[in-house]
Amino acid sequence: MLRPEGGALRFLEFVQYMSENEASPRKGRRGKPRGGSGRKGNAFPAHRRKKGRGETFTLQPIDPKVSGAAPPEVKHQECGEFGAFKLSRELQRGIVAAGFDRPRPIQEQTIPAALEGRDILGLAQTGTGKTAAFALPILEHLRGGGRGDPRVLILAPTRELAHQISEEISMLGKFTRTQVAVLIGGVSMHRQKIALRKKPEILVACPGRLLDLVRQGEVRLGRVEVLVLDEADHMFDMGFLPDIRRILAELPEKRQNLMFSATMPKEIRGLANRVLVKPHLAEIDDSRPASTIEHAMYPVEEKQKMRLLERVLEQDDFVSAIVFTRTKRRAKQLAVRLEKIGCRAVALQGNMSQRARDLAMNGFRNKDFDVLVATDIAARGIDVKQVSHVVNFDMPNTPDAYTHRIGRTGRAEREGRALTFMTEADHSMVRAVERNIGAPIPRRKIDGFTSAPSRSEACGGAERFEGRSPSSRRRSSTKKPPRPASAKSRRYRSRRASSR
Repeated sequence: MLRPEGGALRFLEFVQYMSENEASPRKGRRGKPRGGSGRKGNAFPAHRRKKGRGETFTLQPIDPKVSGAAPPEVKHQECGEFGAFKLSRELQRGIVAAGFDRPRPIQEQTIPAALEGRDILGLAQTGTGKTAAFALPILEHLRGGGRGDPRVLILAPTRELAHQISEEISMLGKFTRTQVAVLIGGVSMHRQKIALRKKPEILVACPGRLLDLVRQGEVRLGRVEVLVLDEADHMFDMGFLPDIRRILAELPEKRQNLMFSATMPKEIRGLANRVLVKPHLAEIDDSRPASTIEHAMYPVEEKQKMRLLERVLEQDDFVSAIVFTRTKRRAKQLAVRLEKIGCRAVALQGNMSQRARDLAMNGFRNKDFDVLVATDIAARGIDVKQVSHVVNFDMPNTPDAYTHRIGRTGRAEREGRALTFMTEADHSMVRAVERNIGAPIPRRKIDGFTSAPSRSEACGGAERFEGRSPSSRRRSSTKKPPRPASAKSRRYRSRRASSR
């Protein structure tokens, strides 16, 4: 590095002299520190003190190895096998800081195609690194671009998933200048408007709040270059489809589309193909849960579920658990019952405010709570480390929901257990789940807990009518005789007969 000469050198010597002689504050006529008050040290109180006021700075000697030099280049071998993607130095530093050493299968199959600008349809098991699979190509794409309207739009079905995506992008891009804004419902819109005025390059949003801000003119989507639909099957559900279509109408036609999900039913895949243009397909056992998860079904009566849950939570291998219920009210009641028996439990359901939901999730992540009792709101993409058990207190409504639920454990190649409490009414759904994952789920019984008998067993093995179920047989046997016609209806019929 060239050393400064002439006036520049004299200026640096003057600054060095001033910094050495400001170790003690200059005093006024009365011997008090300048600033107008007799306070010791800084003249301003702590709550009014500006950053840097009253502090002493020392000019360090010029180091030609540091000053004006570019940040040290990260060698490919330092960031493991990610070096094969030839990402920028800033991204490689972020990968090292995040602790990633080798890419997952979904990342190996999608990142090269995404870097080329192709559309992606990625189907992989829950917890296999889908977020990094689209975050790294996006951060690489945004290098060198100016700020203005958002260039990347990421849509997520739930608020918790939106926060998680934002945190992972910020972690991987910590050495870049990329800014991310989260637009979700349940929180103040004013703060989100302030964040939008900072011109973020990436928007992570839920469809409802995004459309509200678009209608108010706070968000313009005309410059979006990349669209990401995370948990695409849920986004294309009938409840989200109208909002998705309105958002697509605001986007430019020429853009890159990335879709990632753990499941993609055939009817939904046809709808997704209308958005994607010649997509690169990466399908890695999309319907089968991770091999690190141990499955088990526990036949039990409905009234014995609570006692069975207590027995599970008392096991030696228990660390933390997510317990899924079918309704919001049931989740709240179950969390209260667990607290009464001394278990550190918290509920997470849709009727809670965003602040309460954040407190519940952060408390569970920070191990302030051992059990999270949740509805399916937490089954989409939430990544919490060291969840040893997932308990289906109530059977899920669909086979795909089972895959998303149990995907909260066994993440990042860790082992986990998925336990399902099965009543007599759940047999048909159990068979559907087994067909979906392509393997039978072992049944286990615990002493003192019995399953409810089936209807045929309860009736002593009574024979069925041919082609008819017992319920239809009961309805036919107790069929009431037709009600006699009223006087008004008889007069009406007689008039119609005479008019003919």
